[in-house]
Amino acid sequence: MRRRAKKFFKTPKGLLIIILTALIAIAAPGQGLRVVLPGVVSAVVIAGIVDAAILGLKKKVWEFPSGAVLTAMITAMVLRAQEPWYVVTITAVTAVLSKYIFRSRHANVFNPAALAIIASFYCFHTGQSWWGALTELPLITQAVLLLAGVFITDRVNKMPLVLTFLGCYFLLFTVTSFVGDPRWVAEIYRSPDLQAVMYFAFIILTDPPTSPAKYPDQIIFGVMVAVVSFAFFEFAGVVYYLLAGVLTGNVWEAWRRVHRRSPHQFPRGVGMFLREISPWRTALAGRTVHD
Repeated sequence: MRRRAKKFFKTPKGLLIIILTALIAIAAPGQGLRVVLPGVVSAVVIAGIVDAAILGLKKKVWEFPSGAVLTAMITAMVLRAQEPWYVVTITAVTAVLSKYIFRSRHANVFNPAALAIIASFYCFHTGQSWWGALTELPLITQAVLLLAGVFITDRVNKMPLVLTFLGCYFLLFTVTSFVGDPRWVAEIYRSPDLQAVMYFAFIILTDPPTSPAKYPDQIIFGVMVAVVSFAFFEFAGVVYYLLAGVLTGNVWEAWRRVHRRSPHQFPRGVGMFLREISPWRTALAGRTVHD
């Protein structure tokens, strides 16, 4: 058991659990331990139990629900620290369930935390403070987020994705500040938005199941997420503009995976793609993407 645990915590998932735990330990006292911990602990425990039960039924063996633990931690760290513990928990469980509802034969379609947080915005009118990104702490603590983010991004081999996204994202807002009223986009360069986008880029955007592996695809993905996030900020003014960007990128990546061995170019093949990711999809045994 000790060897297995040691081996797990050398994997990207294990390392990310360590990093997120460290960020929570740094950020939680500033928010109030009695405020933060009930939501974090209940979300991790209950989401983990739900995922472990599903994995047990599917694989017939017990497996540590590392994905659910990470999803619950990210969900709690993005939502407003003052949200009731049961709202954080319901959101985390919804995120875990979404992995099994919206998926293709290759992987889940959407980043589960991003999808559930947006759903909770409409269901529970939740806020998003991104407190886990160390938004209300001294500037020196941001070095922890930066160094940890660069480390885990390098481990999952997604540096081109992060650099492309951040470069395009800040370029769009900088150009906007010169051609329009700079006060409209000034908050992008201030806390908590600045820390939020760093956390988003390093932790959420690089999610291996829902982001591309090859460098050219990472560049396209990064540009797409940046443009959509910018558009949602500028024209919709919604608090979840970053999460809307990554969900859009997730759909493109899922479509690309489904059709990577097919001659179809968008929008051809959309019908088959929708059937593939639909919660009510039927078995496609014996069929290929060429059908």
